[in-house]
Amino acid sequence: MPRPIQATIHTAALRHNVRRLRGAAGAARVWAVVKANAYGHGIERVYAGLRGADGFALLDLVEAERVRALGWRGPILLLEGVFEPRDLEVCSRLELWHTVHCDAQIDALAAHKTHAPQRVWLKLNSGMNRLGFAPARYRAAYARLAALPQVAEVGHMTHFANADVNSANGATGIAAQLAVFNTATEGLPGERSVANSAALLRYGDALDIGAQVRGDWGRPGIALYGSAPDYPEHDAAHWDLQPAMTLTSRILAVQHLEPGQSTGYGALFTADAPVRVGIAACGYADGYPRVAPTGTPVLVDGARTRTLGRVSMDMLAVDLTGLPRAGAGSAVTLWGRAAPEHGGAILPIDEVARAAGTLGYELLCALAPRVPVIVAD
Repeated sequence: MPRPIQATIHTAALRHNVRRLRGAAGAARVWAVVKANAYGHGIERVYAGLRGADGFALLDLVEAERVRALGWRGPILLLEGVFEPRDLEVCSRLELWHTVHCDAQIDALAAHKTHAPQRVWLKLNSGMNRLGFAPARYRAAYARLAALPQVAEVGHMTHFANADVNSANGATGIAAQLAVFNTATEGLPGERSVANSAALLRYGDALDIGAQVRGDWGRPGIALYGSAPDYPEHDAAHWDLQPAMTLTSRILAVQHLEPGQSTGYGALFTADAPVRVGIAACGYADGYPRVAPTGTPVLVDGARTRTLGRVSMDMLAVDLTGLPRAGAGSAVTLWGRAAPEHGGAILPIDEVARAAGTLGYELLCALAPRVPVIVAD
Protein backbone atom coordinates (compact mmCIF):
# COMPACT_ATOMS: atom_id res chain seq x y z
CA MET A 1 0.00 0.00 0.00
CA PRO A 2 1.42 3.45 -0.87
CA ARG A 3 2.07 6.02 1.81
CA PRO A 4 -1.22 7.86 2.49
CA ILE A 5 -0.45 11.32 1.14
CA GLN A 6 -1.73 12.86 -2.05
CA ALA A 7 -2.21 16.15 -3.83
CA THR A 8 -5.28 16.68 -5.98
CA ILE A 9 -5.50 19.27 -8.76
CA HIS A 10 -9.07 20.48 -9.28
CA THR A 11 -9.78 21.23 -12.95
CA ALA A 12 -13.23 22.68 -12.22
CA ALA A 13 -11.70 25.14 -9.73
CA LEU A 14 -9.18 26.28 -12.33
CA ARG A 15 -11.94 26.86 -14.87
CA HIS A 16 -13.92 28.80 -12.26
CA ASN A 17 -10.94 30.97 -11.40
CA VAL A 18 -10.26 31.72 -15.08
CA ARG A 19 -13.85 32.90 -15.45
CA ARG A 20 -13.50 34.99 -12.31
CA LEU A 21 -10.33 36.70 -13.58
CA ARG A 22 -11.87 37.19 -17.00
CA GLY A 23 -14.71 39.03 -15.31
CA ALA A 24 -12.23 41.26 -13.50
CA ALA A 25 -10.38 41.95 -16.76
CA GLY A 26 -13.48 43.14 -18.60
CA ALA A 27 -12.84 43.38 -22.33
CA ALA A 28 -9.10 42.81 -21.90
CA ARG A 29 -7.56 39.50 -22.83
CA VAL A 30 -5.99 37.33 -20.13
CA TRP A 31 -2.69 35.51 -19.88
CA ALA A 32 -2.72 32.46 -17.61
CA VAL A 33 0.63 32.64 -15.84
CA VAL A 34 2.09 29.13 -15.52
CA LYS A 35 5.65 29.92 -14.49
CA ALA A 36 7.34 27.71 -11.86
CA ASN A 37 5.60 24.64 -13.31
CA ALA A 38 2.21 26.33 -12.91
CA TYR A 39 2.97 27.44 -9.36
CA GLY A 40 3.79 23.88 -8.36
CA HIS A 41 0.61 22.36 -9.81
CA GLY A 42 2.19 21.01 -13.01
CA ILE A 43 1.68 22.56 -16.44
CA GLU A 44 0.27 19.37 -17.93
CA ARG A 45 -2.13 18.97 -15.01
CA VAL A 46 -3.57 22.49 -15.18
CA TYR A 47 -3.76 22.85 -18.94
CA ALA A 48 -7.33 21.60 -19.30
CA GLY A 49 -8.49 23.99 -16.58
CA LEU A 50 -6.62 27.06 -17.87
CA ARG A 51 -7.00 26.70 -21.61
CA GLY A 52 -9.96 29.08 -21.46
CA ALA A 53 -7.44 31.92 -21.13
CA ASP A 54 -6.29 33.85 -24.20
CA GLY A 55 -2.64 32.96 -23.76
CA PHE A 56 -0.05 31.45 -21.45
CA ALA A 57 2.75 33.41 -19.78
CA LEU A 58 5.83 31.67 -18.39
CA LEU A 59 9.56 32.00 -17.88
CA ASP A 60 11.61 29.63 -19.96
CA LEU A 61 11.75 27.80 -23.23
CA VAL A 62 11.26 24.36 -21.71
CA GLU A 63 7.93 25.47 -20.24
CA ALA A 64 6.97 26.95 -23.61
CA GLU A 65 7.82 23.68 -25.36
CA ARG A 66 5.58 21.84 -22.90
CA VAL A 67 2.62 24.14 -23.55
CA ARG A 68 3.02 23.81 -27.32
CA ALA A 69 3.28 20.01 -26.95
CA LEU A 70 -0.12 20.03 -25.25
CA GLY A 71 -1.62 21.43 -28.43
CA TRP A 72 -1.81 25.13 -27.60
CA ARG A 73 -1.58 27.24 -30.76
CA GLY A 74 -2.37 30.63 -29.23
CA PRO A 75 -0.02 33.25 -27.77
CA ILE A 76 2.75 32.26 -25.35
CA LEU A 77 4.71 35.02 -23.61
CA LEU A 78 8.19 34.73 -22.10
CA LEU A 79 7.88 37.03 -19.08
CA GLU A 80 11.63 37.62 -18.73
CA GLY A 81 12.41 37.39 -22.41
CA VAL A 82 15.35 35.48 -23.82
CA PHE A 83 18.44 34.72 -21.78
CA GLU A 84 20.87 34.41 -24.68
CA PRO A 85 20.72 35.26 -28.42
CA ARG A 86 20.23 31.71 -29.64
CA ASP A 87 16.98 31.54 -27.67
CA LEU A 88 15.48 33.73 -30.40
CA GLU A 89 15.70 30.77 -32.79
CA VAL A 90 13.34 28.85 -30.50
CA CYS A 91 11.08 31.90 -30.26
CA SER A 92 10.84 31.87 -34.04
CA ARG A 93 10.18 28.14 -34.21
CA LEU A 94 7.54 28.14 -31.45
CA GLU A 95 6.09 31.55 -32.39
CA LEU A 96 6.67 32.91 -28.91
CA TRP A 97 6.07 36.48 -27.78
CA HIS A 98 8.79 37.73 -25.49
CA THR A 99 9.60 40.56 -23.12
CA VAL A 100 12.47 42.96 -23.76
CA HIS A 101 13.82 44.58 -20.61
CA CYS A 102 17.45 45.47 -21.42
CA ASP A 103 19.75 46.66 -24.21
CA ALA A 104 21.36 43.23 -24.63
CA GLN A 105 18.01 41.76 -25.67
CA ILE A 106 17.55 44.50 -28.28
CA ASP A 107 21.09 43.83 -29.53
CA ALA A 108 20.25 40.13 -29.88
CA LEU A 109 17.11 40.92 -31.86
CA ALA A 110 18.99 43.27 -34.16
CA ALA A 111 21.46 40.48 -34.99
CA HIS A 112 18.83 37.74 -35.30
CA LYS A 113 18.15 36.33 -38.76
CA THR A 114 14.49 35.42 -39.14
CA HIS A 115 11.95 35.16 -41.93
CA ALA A 116 9.05 36.12 -39.67
CA PRO A 117 9.28 39.22 -37.43
CA GLN A 118 8.55 38.64 -33.76
CA ARG A 119 6.06 40.11 -31.30
CA VAL A 120 7.76 41.71 -28.30
CA TRP A 121 6.71 43.49 -25.12
CA LEU A 122 8.92 46.35 -23.94
CA LYS A 123 9.16 46.46 -20.17
CA LEU A 124 9.22 49.69 -18.20
CA ASN A 125 10.77 49.88 -14.74
CA SER A 126 8.06 52.02 -13.18
CA GLY A 127 9.23 51.51 -9.59
CA MET A 128 9.61 47.77 -8.94
CA ASN A 129 13.34 48.13 -9.70
CA ARG A 130 13.90 44.59 -10.87
CA LEU A 131 13.70 44.46 -14.67
CA GLY A 132 12.90 47.05 -17.29
CA PHE A 133 14.08 50.30 -18.84
CA ALA A 134 14.14 53.42 -16.71
CA PRO A 135 11.45 55.95 -17.69
CA ALA A 136 14.04 58.35 -19.13
CA ARG A 137 15.30 55.65 -21.52
CA TYR A 138 12.03 53.97 -22.39
CA ARG A 139 11.02 55.91 -25.48
CA ALA A 140 14.48 55.55 -27.03
CA ALA A 141 14.33 51.79 -26.45
CA TYR A 142 10.91 51.73 -28.06
CA ALA A 143 12.13 53.66 -31.10
CA ARG A 144 15.03 51.30 -31.56
CA LEU A 145 12.82 48.20 -31.31
CA ALA A 146 10.13 49.57 -33.59
CA ALA A 147 12.71 50.25 -36.30
CA LEU A 148 13.97 46.65 -36.42
CA PRO A 149 12.76 44.44 -39.29
CA GLN A 150 12.96 41.52 -36.84
CA VAL A 151 10.12 43.04 -34.78
CA ALA A 152 6.48 42.85 -35.86
CA GLU A 153 4.82 44.73 -33.03
CA VAL A 154 5.84 46.24 -29.70
CA GLY A 155 3.59 46.11 -26.66
CA HIS A 156 4.12 47.98 -23.39
CA MET A 157 4.44 46.30 -20.01
CA THR A 158 5.27 47.06 -16.39
CA HIS A 159 4.91 45.25 -13.06
CA PHE A 160 3.45 46.64 -9.85
CA ALA A 161 5.31 46.34 -6.56
CA ASN A 162 2.37 47.19 -4.31
CA ALA A 163 -0.81 46.07 -6.02
CA ASP A 164 -1.64 43.93 -2.99
CA VAL A 165 -1.50 46.75 -0.45
CA ASN A 166 -2.54 50.36 -0.02
CA SER A 167 0.30 52.84 -0.22
CA ALA A 168 1.17 56.20 1.22
CA ASN A 169 2.43 57.19 -2.24
CA GLY A 170 -1.06 57.64 -3.64
CA ALA A 171 -4.72 56.80 -3.41
CA THR A 172 -3.88 53.18 -4.20
CA GLY A 173 -0.84 50.99 -4.02
CA ILE A 174 -0.39 51.27 -7.77
CA ALA A 175 -1.13 54.95 -8.38
CA ALA A 176 2.46 56.19 -8.55
CA GLN A 177 3.67 53.42 -10.86
CA LEU A 178 0.62 53.70 -13.09
CA ALA A 179 1.30 57.41 -13.53
CA VAL A 180 4.91 56.69 -14.51
CA PHE A 181 3.75 54.07 -17.02
CA ASN A 182 1.14 56.35 -18.56
CA THR A 183 3.65 59.18 -18.99
CA ALA A 184 6.34 56.94 -20.49
CA THR A 185 3.99 55.30 -23.00
CA GLU A 186 1.82 58.29 -23.88
CA GLY A 187 1.19 58.48 -27.61
CA LEU A 188 3.08 55.28 -28.42
CA PRO A 189 1.22 52.64 -30.43
CA GLY A 190 0.96 49.10 -29.09
CA GLU A 191 -1.04 47.11 -26.57
CA ARG A 192 -0.69 47.60 -22.81
CA SER A 193 -0.28 45.01 -20.03
CA VAL A 194 0.17 46.07 -16.40
CA ALA A 195 -2.15 44.05 -14.15
CA ASN A 196 -1.25 41.04 -12.05
CA SER A 197 -3.81 39.16 -9.93
CA ALA A 198 -3.96 41.78 -7.19
CA ALA A 199 -4.30 44.70 -9.59
CA LEU A 200 -7.12 43.05 -11.53
CA LEU A 201 -9.11 42.07 -8.46
CA ARG A 202 -8.54 45.20 -6.39
CA TYR A 203 -8.60 47.91 -9.04
CA GLY A 204 -10.00 46.43 -12.25
CA ASP A 205 -13.42 47.93 -11.67
CA ALA A 206 -12.27 51.24 -10.16
CA LEU A 207 -14.05 54.17 -11.77
CA ASP A 208 -10.93 56.32 -12.01
CA ILE A 209 -8.21 53.87 -13.05
CA GLY A 210 -9.96 50.60 -13.86
CA ALA A 211 -9.66 50.88 -17.65
CA GLN A 212 -5.96 51.70 -17.38
CA VAL A 213 -5.37 48.78 -15.02
CA ARG A 214 -7.18 46.30 -17.25
CA GLY A 215 -5.35 47.54 -20.34
CA ASP A 216 -5.31 45.13 -23.28
CA TRP A 217 -3.91 42.09 -21.45
CA GLY A 218 -4.10 41.04 -17.79
CA ARG A 219 -1.48 38.72 -16.32
CA PRO A 220 -3.11 36.86 -13.39
CA GLY A 221 -1.01 34.26 -11.62
CA ILE A 222 -1.67 33.22 -8.03
CA ALA A 223 -5.41 33.96 -8.16
CA LEU A 224 -5.83 31.34 -10.89
CA TYR A 225 -4.78 28.75 -8.34
CA GLY A 226 -7.21 29.89 -5.65
CA SER A 227 -4.95 31.92 -3.38
CA ALA A 228 -5.87 35.49 -2.46
CA PRO A 229 -3.20 37.91 -3.76
CA ASP A 230 -3.80 40.37 -0.92
CA TYR A 231 -4.32 38.04 2.04
CA PRO A 232 -4.97 38.72 4.94
CA GLU A 233 -6.78 41.91 3.94
CA HIS A 234 -9.02 39.75 1.77
CA ASP A 235 -9.30 35.98 1.60
CA ALA A 236 -10.00 33.74 -1.37
CA ALA A 237 -13.70 33.53 -0.54
CA HIS A 238 -13.94 37.33 -0.70
CA TRP A 239 -12.64 37.23 -4.28
CA ASP A 240 -14.74 34.16 -5.15
CA LEU A 241 -11.70 32.00 -5.82
CA GLN A 242 -11.60 28.23 -5.40
CA PRO A 243 -8.56 26.19 -4.31
CA ALA A 244 -6.96 24.43 -7.26
CA MET A 245 -4.84 22.13 -5.08
CA THR A 246 -5.74 19.98 -2.09
CA LEU A 247 -3.06 18.24 -0.04
CA THR A 248 -4.39 15.32 1.98
CA SER A 249 -3.04 12.63 4.26
CA ARG A 250 -4.28 10.27 6.97
CA ILE A 251 -3.70 9.69 10.66
CA LEU A 252 -1.16 6.89 11.14
CA ALA A 253 -1.34 6.56 14.92
CA VAL A 254 -2.75 8.14 18.05
CA GLN A 255 -0.81 9.07 21.18
CA HIS A 256 -2.17 10.17 24.57
CA LEU A 257 -0.32 12.89 26.43
CA GLU A 258 -0.69 13.57 30.13
CA PRO A 259 0.06 17.00 31.60
CA GLY A 260 3.80 17.65 31.37
CA GLN A 261 4.40 15.28 28.46
CA SER A 262 5.61 16.53 25.07
CA THR A 263 5.48 15.50 21.44
CA GLY A 264 8.00 15.84 18.63
CA TYR A 265 11.59 17.00 18.27
CA GLY A 266 12.66 19.65 20.71
CA ALA A 267 9.58 19.09 22.89
CA LEU A 268 8.11 22.30 21.47
CA PHE A 269 4.63 21.33 22.61
CA THR A 270 4.06 20.29 26.22
CA ALA A 271 0.58 19.37 27.37
CA ASP A 272 -0.96 21.24 30.30
CA ALA A 273 -3.99 18.92 30.21
CA PRO A 274 -4.72 15.48 28.69
CA VAL A 275 -4.30 15.64 24.89
CA ARG A 276 -5.04 13.15 22.12
CA VAL A 277 -2.40 13.47 19.43
CA GLY A 278 -2.82 12.19 15.90
CA ILE A 279 0.29 11.53 13.82
CA ALA A 280 -0.27 12.39 10.14
CA ALA A 281 1.78 11.18 7.18
CA CYS A 282 3.06 14.56 6.01
CA GLY A 283 6.29 16.42 6.74
CA TYR A 284 8.73 18.94 5.38
CA ALA A 285 10.07 16.41 2.85
CA ASP A 286 6.60 16.59 1.28
CA GLY A 287 6.72 20.37 1.07
CA TYR A 288 4.87 21.19 4.28
CA PRO A 289 6.72 24.04 6.05
CA ARG A 290 8.97 22.86 8.87
CA VAL A 291 8.58 26.25 10.55
CA ALA A 292 4.81 25.90 10.89
CA PRO A 293 4.25 26.32 14.65
CA THR A 294 1.80 24.78 17.07
CA GLY A 295 -1.62 26.11 16.16
CA THR A 296 -1.27 25.95 12.37
CA PRO A 297 -4.77 25.07 11.10
CA VAL A 298 -5.54 21.61 9.73
CA LEU A 299 -8.71 19.64 9.01
CA VAL A 300 -9.34 16.13 10.33
CA ASP A 301 -12.38 14.44 8.80
CA GLY A 302 -13.40 17.94 7.72
CA ALA A 303 -13.26 19.42 11.23
CA ARG A 304 -10.82 22.21 12.00
CA THR A 305 -8.09 21.58 14.52
CA ARG A 306 -4.39 22.48 14.92
CA THR A 307 -0.89 21.13 14.57
CA LEU A 308 1.20 20.41 17.64
CA GLY A 309 4.96 20.79 18.05
CA ARG A 310 7.63 20.62 15.38
CA VAL A 311 7.01 19.31 11.89
CA SER A 312 9.24 16.30 11.13
CA MET A 313 10.60 15.14 7.80
CA ASP A 314 7.79 12.64 7.22
CA MET A 315 5.19 13.30 9.93
CA LEU A 316 3.43 15.98 11.88
CA ALA A 317 1.23 15.94 14.98
CA VAL A 318 -2.34 17.23 15.14
CA ASP A 319 -4.66 17.82 18.07
CA LEU A 320 -7.52 15.28 18.24
CA THR A 321 -8.63 16.21 21.75
CA GLY A 322 -11.90 17.79 20.62
CA LEU A 323 -12.53 15.17 17.93
CA PRO A 324 -13.53 11.98 19.75
CA ARG A 325 -14.47 10.12 16.57
CA ALA A 326 -11.16 10.81 14.85
CA GLY A 327 -8.39 8.25 15.03
CA ALA A 328 -6.08 6.09 12.95
CA GLY A 329 -7.18 6.28 9.34
CA SER A 330 -8.96 9.62 9.66
CA ALA A 331 -8.58 11.95 6.68
CA VAL A 332 -6.30 14.96 7.12
CA THR A 333 -6.55 18.01 4.87
CA LEU A 334 -3.35 20.06 5.05
CA TRP A 335 -4.77 22.67 2.68
CA GLY A 336 -7.55 22.81 0.12
CA ARG A 337 -10.97 21.19 0.18
CA ALA A 338 -12.03 18.29 2.40
CA ALA A 339 -13.85 15.38 0.77
CA PRO A 340 -17.62 15.67 0.24
CA GLU A 341 -18.26 12.95 2.83
CA HIS A 342 -16.55 15.24 5.34
CA GLY A 343 -18.60 18.29 4.37
CA GLY A 344 -16.31 19.74 1.70
CA ALA A 345 -14.89 22.31 4.13
CA ILE A 346 -12.13 24.52 2.75
CA LEU A 347 -8.84 25.23 4.50
CA PRO A 348 -7.30 28.11 2.51
CA ILE A 349 -3.61 27.67 1.82
CA ASP A 350 -3.17 31.32 2.76
CA GLU A 351 -4.07 30.54 6.39
CA VAL A 352 -1.50 27.76 6.58
CA ALA A 353 1.13 29.94 4.95
CA ARG A 354 0.49 32.87 7.27
CA ALA A 355 0.85 30.63 10.32
CA ALA A 356 4.24 29.55 8.93
CA GLY A 357 5.30 33.14 8.24
CA THR A 358 5.23 32.85 4.47
CA LEU A 359 2.89 33.07 1.46
CA GLY A 360 0.66 30.58 -0.29
CA TYR A 361 2.89 30.97 -3.37
CA GLU A 362 5.79 29.35 -1.56
CA LEU A 363 3.81 26.39 -0.24
CA LEU A 364 2.31 25.60 -3.64
CA CYS A 365 5.68 25.82 -5.37
CA ALA A 366 7.32 23.68 -2.67
CA LEU A 367 5.17 20.57 -3.14
CA ALA A 368 7.74 17.77 -3.20
CA PRO A 369 8.18 15.41 -6.18
CA ARG A 370 7.61 12.41 -3.91
CA VAL A 371 3.97 13.41 -3.30
CA PRO A 372 1.62 11.58 -5.68
CA VAL A 373 -0.59 13.96 -7.67
CA ILE A 374 -3.92 13.22 -9.31
CA VAL A 375 -6.17 15.43 -11.44
CA ALA A 376 -9.89 15.54 -10.73
CA ASP A 377 -12.71 17.70 -11.97
